[in-house]
Amino acid sequence: MKHTKVHSLVSCALIAALYAALTLCLAPLGFGIVQIRFSEALSILAVFTPNAIWGLTVGCMLSNAIGLATGLNPAGFIDIFFGSAATLIAALLAYALRNVKIKGFPVLSTVPPVLVNGIIVGAELTFFESNPFNFSLYGINFLSVSAGQVIPCMGIGLFLYFVLKKFKLDTRLFAARTN
Repeated sequence: MKHTKVHSLVSCALIAALYAALTLCLAPLGFGIVQIRFSEALSILAVFTPNAIWGLTVGCMLSNAIGLATGLNPAGFIDIFFGSAATLIAALLAYALRNVKIKGFPVLSTVPPVLVNGIIVGAELTFFESNPFNFSLYGINFLSVSAGQVIPCMGIGLFLYFVLKKFKLDTRLFAARTN
């Protein structure tokens, strides 16, 4: 089987669906000022395939839109765009850092989702909480969002990387296939 555009599209769609499903199943934890979005563990997939960049972004956009429609997402329409942009930027940076490894692990690839989401989503939440923009509150929101990203991205994400590599699922799921 050849690695085709259809394969790439299906890969993106599966990652997006998995991200959205994980976010929405654990919705009370994935939205708001104090949040731990466990679906962010999937950010590590950008290390294996560029398809994950768009899959994560679309999954985030879907999650935020469904969260808005169901009343779970207090940040509203802005989160659909800025939250998804944060995920896109973080995934691009994680992909760019994929070959930098510490003891065989792409530890640096887990940093962009933590910092970028802290910066962008922290600012987004601050806009909703204060007028004019309060930099002290932004600092608190930045730390809160970043801390909530550490567990899924650095903890669960690196464990996911280990499992995918150990059982050679990385090559079975994400490698280019030729016949």
